[in-house]
Amino acid sequence: MGAGGGLLWGAYGISALGTWLAFDAFPLIAVLVLHSGPLAVSVLAAAGLAVGAVAAVPLGPWLEYRRKRPVMVATDLVRCAALLTIPVAHLLGALTFVHLLAVSVVVAAADIAFRSASGAYIKTLLPPEELLVVNARFESTNWTAIVLGPPLGGAMVGLFGPVVTVLADAASYLLSALGLRAITAHEPRPARREEAVAAGTSENTGNAEDTGAAKDGGPAENADSRSRTRKLFDGWRFILRDPALRPLFGNTVLYNGLLMAISPLLAVLMLGPLGFAPWQYGLAFALPALGGLVGSRLARRLVARFGQHRILLATGVLRACWPLGLAFVRPGVPGLVLVLLVEFGVITSCGVFNPVYATYRLERTPADRVVRTLSAWSVSTKLGTAALTALWGLLAALLGPRTAIAAAGLLLLATPLLLPRRAPQPLAFAE
Repeated sequence: MGAGGGLLWGAYGISALGTWLAFDAFPLIAVLVLHSGPLAVSVLAAAGLAVGAVAAVPLGPWLEYRRKRPVMVATDLVRCAALLTIPVAHLLGALTFVHLLAVSVVVAAADIAFRSASGAYIKTLLPPEELLVVNARFESTNWTAIVLGPPLGGAMVGLFGPVVTVLADAASYLLSALGLRAITAHEPRPARREEAVAAGTSENTGNAEDTGAAKDGGPAENADSRSRTRKLFDGWRFILRDPALRPLFGNTVLYNGLLMAISPLLAVLMLGPLGFAPWQYGLAFALPALGGLVGSRLARRLVARFGQHRILLATGVLRACWPLGLAFVRPGVPGLVLVLLVEFGVITSCGVFNPVYATYRLERTPADRVVRTLSAWSVSTKLGTAALTALWGLLAALLGPRTAIAAAGLLLLATPLLLPRRAPQPLAFAE
């Protein structure tokens, strides 16, 4: 990837480390500082994702026609600024649940924009045959950050309280923005709205607005308005029309939603009734990340030996088999060991699945649709996660966190039914 790729990789690694230092920081702050219960913690996780995802919907079409690196820098700075308000408010004694919720919305929207832009940016830098290598390398970096981040973050929480990890996360976004800003490789400006031009609308290649009839509400403005509305949903249309992406889309939205719905409930259960210390909670998710590091390193070799589709299907099944075990966690060392084993199984499977799935998705998506497709995918995933997290918070309030975790684990066993059954035919634009 060259020097620019090294800076991109370094920025990603710094950002990932900050994110995992602040692992579950908002639920921890809600539980330990604001003394919130399971329903409030689930609402915090759900509402932030949902509103942030809806706010990000218009960004996909807009980002498609902008250079991606400046967008990535801007979203890093936005996340940094939003997160910094939390330690400031805590220091002033003014931190509230509503404040946490507002910051989570801003961070969620910026995160969708960043991920969509970065996926398109990587595709512009690399030939198709290198996508799996680089995606696996980024996946390895992420799991390395998971190994290091939660235990360090847990120790920081134990010494200084949970707000300090939010400060570290904000600093990581600032450093990531500086690293991205330092990349000197030229990024060509994407082509400007060919569909709108074909429809007869008048648009230039800069940032100026339409002129002439468009200013007076004439046919050009109406056509452009219809075009923009259509483009908001282009990503979803492309996904749902593609026979290979459609089942994978359903699988990942449901799997991620159910798995993430478990997370705040497990935090409440382990830090509350079961009496685990914050450092133990962090350790339970850090050590298993070694499995993700191993899995991501093996992904390319496994694909080369068994084929992309077989590995996608096998690891998609394996990652669904483990989470049910979290419903049986108990206090003390046996409970901690159980969480370690379950998380190791989940993370190892995901360590192989994720880079293969990311490459599969990029290969199936033409270059001029990457941002819209990734935006639609991210928005759907976050909305699904928000809805399921809220629903499972209500279920936990009625039946208890353990029962809710068991219900999610049982449903996760059905998610492999949504995986693509057959290897897709290669597409012309992926050649």
